[in-house]
Amino acid sequence: MKFLVITKDPEVETAAKEGFHPTDETIVFEDWHQALEACEGVDMLFVDLLATLIEPHKIAGYEAFAYAKMEHPTAKGVPLVLISPPDDYELDFMAGWPDFVFGHVRRPVDYRIFRRASTWI
Repeated sequence: MKFLVITKDPEVETAAKEGFHPTDETIVFEDWHQALEACEGVDMLFVDLLATLIEPHKIAGYEAFAYAKMEHPTAKGVPLVLISPPDDYELDFMAGWPDFVFGHVRRPVDYRIFRRASTWI
């Protein structure tokens, strides 16, 4: 299996690398633009909502990511798991699209979340 994770959080990155099976390939990007270009052969994409924000607390960055993923010839077919911000993190708005998010995980994120999610496909 091949998993791609978009995050700027070192704890999420470590959890992903520890959580997937050793024979699985785990690729981590901080920049979602680069990540979308690397989606060839990816079985599941995890995106940390905070990594998509251009301005803190402004959902517009996540919206830009979502539209780009939905329009990308390769990435649009890859199931997406959203890693939500902490419960106390305020956003100006929350946007959603039917069937855009395959799965949703809440913080705190540890290796068990990724191990469990790897069984979803």
